[in-house]
Amino acid sequence: MALGRYNRVDNNNNKSSSYCSTVTIVIFMGLCLVGIWMITSSWVVPVQNGDDPAEEKKNQLKDQVETVIVDSNDRDNKPQFEDKPNDLRKDGPEKNLDVSLAKDKGKANLAAEENQEKTEEAKWDKSKKDNQQFNSVGGEKNVYNSENLGGQGSESNNEKPHSIKDDKKSGSDYAEKKGDESTSRTYGDKVDKNDDKVSDKRSADQVKKKSSNEDSPKGDKVFDKSFVDQVKKRSNEVFPKGDKVDKNNDNGFDKSSDSQVKKSSNEDAPKEDKVFDKSFDDQVKKRSNEVFPKGDKVDKNNDNVFDKSSDSQVKKSSNEVFPSVAQSELLNETMIQNGSFTTQAAESNKEKNAESSSNSSSKDYSWKLCNSTAGPDFIPCLDNCEAIRNLPTNIHYEHRERHCPEVPPTCLVPLPEGYKFPIEWPKSRDKIWYKNVPHSKLVEFKGGQNWLKITGDYLTFPGGGTQFRRGALHYIDFIQQAVPDIAWGKRSRVILDVGCGVASFGGYLFERNVLAMSLAPKDEHEAQVQFALERGIPAVSAVMGTKRLPYPGTVFDIIHCARCRVPWHIEGGKLLLELNRLLRPGGFFLWSATPVYQLKAQDVEIWKAMIEQTKAMCWELVNKTSKEPINKVAIATFRKPTSNECYEQRSQQEPPLCPESDDPNAAWNVPLQTCMHKVPLDPSERGSKWPEEWPARLEKSPYWLLSSQVGVYGKAAPEDLAADNEHWKQVVTKSYMQGMGINWSSIRNVMDMKAVYGGFAAALKDMNLWVMNVIPVDSPDTLPIIYERGLFGIYHDWCESFSTYPRSYDLLHADHIFSRVKKRCNFVAVVAEVDRILRPGGKLIARDDVETITELENMVRSMHWEVRLSYSKDKEGLLCVQKSMWRPTEVETLTYAIA
Repeated sequence: MALGRYNRVDNNNNKSSSYCSTVTIVIFMGLCLVGIWMITSSWVVPVQNGDDPAEEKKNQLKDQVETVIVDSNDRDNKPQFEDKPNDLRKDGPEKNLDVSLAKDKGKANLAAEENQEKTEEAKWDKSKKDNQQFNSVGGEKNVYNSENLGGQGSESNNEKPHSIKDDKKSGSDYAEKKGDESTSRTYGDKVDKNDDKVSDKRSADQVKKKSSNEDSPKGDKVFDKSFVDQVKKRSNEVFPKGDKVDKNNDNGFDKSSDSQVKKSSNEDAPKEDKVFDKSFDDQVKKRSNEVFPKGDKVDKNNDNVFDKSSDSQVKKSSNEVFPSVAQSELLNETMIQNGSFTTQAAESNKEKNAESSSNSSSKDYSWKLCNSTAGPDFIPCLDNCEAIRNLPTNIHYEHRERHCPEVPPTCLVPLPEGYKFPIEWPKSRDKIWYKNVPHSKLVEFKGGQNWLKITGDYLTFPGGGTQFRRGALHYIDFIQQAVPDIAWGKRSRVILDVGCGVASFGGYLFERNVLAMSLAPKDEHEAQVQFALERGIPAVSAVMGTKRLPYPGTVFDIIHCARCRVPWHIEGGKLLLELNRLLRPGGFFLWSATPVYQLKAQDVEIWKAMIEQTKAMCWELVNKTSKEPINKVAIATFRKPTSNECYEQRSQQEPPLCPESDDPNAAWNVPLQTCMHKVPLDPSERGSKWPEEWPARLEKSPYWLLSSQVGVYGKAAPEDLAADNEHWKQVVTKSYMQGMGINWSSIRNVMDMKAVYGGFAAALKDMNLWVMNVIPVDSPDTLPIIYERGLFGIYHDWCESFSTYPRSYDLLHADHIFSRVKKRCNFVAVVAEVDRILRPGGKLIARDDVETITELENMVRSMHWEVRLSYSKDKEGLLCVQKSMWRPTEVETLTYAIA
């Protein structure tokens, strides 16, 4: 029994010892696991870059879980582990994700954080005030960029999210240096290489702030158990299987991905502290599938991929920006051909020698300020003082014609002192800022004729002119009463106003649905065309001298001259014969100069010579009015014949008929001819019939455009035109109007740099603006089609400067023009010309191959322009940028432009 009792006691002791050992081992292992967990939880492993499989990316993303244990008994003390931004491991050849942890300074630092945040708010408030004037002209900017996707929880319910203020603070370097504080908010906006440090610092500040915000009695953990599952889920949504991170991206996921990871940390905070609701996950899911379908790319060098305010717009319009497969040939420049249309260069046989191509691989651009006698009004091809000095004569206004420098300028034209964003149409028709066009000489010359006046800070335009001092509208209606067949806005849609002055005649014709191409030289009247353009009225600087005007033959319904000081009657009527080339058969020439109604000897002599000249040209004098009572002028109306019968019955063949070899459409650098072209009689020839009345002519294919002709895009010409028309309707309506943040009410003067059929302009017909359709001289000559549709345009060689004043246009549209131009021109000079033409706050929309778009984007960024959108798909790119007020400080003197 004793032994039995002893044995039982011994057995019990063994069991108790085994139990204690087991408990000790379990506790020890638990402590080890906790220790390992606490050590590893303070590290963040960056995601590797390159072509790693998507599954590896997801595993790496799961490792990026920040889990910090805070002692509930010592919350105000420093955490056990602390990491600095520069201490993070870098596991790949390139840094892909800027995620940094900072010390939790506790409640002691909370007041300092609040003071810093108030300072940042004050800076942003100032920035918003500074941008109010800019936004009123350039349209509403996109308010958020991709940094906003991961805003941290706010310190109070009413406090603005910290990350949004950081976004405002991290605008372009230029905005900070110049004090303008206007930031670059784009879908694809790049960040300066030096911004990596700023990003790291900002991330550290955000984590510090969040740690202090989330110290509360409710719990010790910053992240609860569900956080890992949320990150796992997000990694699958943001990077579905097969997706790749851009190799060239400095920050891998870029800031938007960084913000997405940060956003996860807010999901366990109280609801009122969240910046975004649960719909964010759905947005990320849709974004990966809808915005970036297979083959799509957003600017691969960009850090900021999306603008929050435009996210849904891009998703909605991605198919419209780049049309469906059925319309893809409309964007593919390699498929463009001449078809049945020759080029203006071939017609004129005057194409300029190609300039050396720019080095597309260079991304360093050093801009300088142009120093010329013309200063802020510099037009390179009209202010070539050296070429003008060397002219043998100027008797035929040779000194007012184009004389382009051999090497086009690559400098930027300065702004006038005190320049302001232009007044919007229609107010601009009546007044403009004086400091924008600071010229008073014309006020002295023409003040008594009611052209313009200086009224305080403004130049005001009462609507008068030399021949309509009491107002242009009365004058316009008087013409209609004198010749009812004119039918403003129906039969007569596109007119040429020669010697336009400040273009009040053309400005008021908009009220009659008439487009007027106003034309005047850059002469002693000082900036008359610049006044017109600043008012929002179409005009170009040109002179009737020794060369044909840059328009095709038989395209204008009416040509108007109100005391335009052109000697029509001299040298066999050479200048009048140029009008005959431009005027449609059956079109009218309106002349209200003093020889029509004054009886002075000189006027009587000129009138007699004009009657003889027009009779020899077979023009019919339709009407000669008496003086109208208000403006006290009379108007003579001549009409061009619609057949060749008169030509054949003339007793003297003077002026002679042009030979068959002379092309009436050849207009680029072609000398004037003292001959007349026959009227086309074949029903299939352009000019044999009058176009449809406006607005039917805009949509209907011209009668002379035949199915047997091959269009620019390879289809039958009428089908080609219809497809182009429909394509631009879709792009303008569903993309340009919605997806670019452009305030179209501020857009008035528009240029399409390569218009083809004028589809872009046609799509804007209901907008309160006008479009100058440019046909490059080396492109298919489709300008006659544009005029036939009731639109207007001009020929031009983009290796040279355009005949307009600086700061003329609110918006430039460039569809596959730059990739063609840079093959034979200096691309930097072309971009400098774009900068010269465009107003500060103006927009450039460029569509081209990705290589060209990337090169263009680098250049405009170097000029401190704001990139509003950068998008690419299938090697095609779309770029929308906005010009800033920035001007370089270094000066380049153009010796040929010094008087």
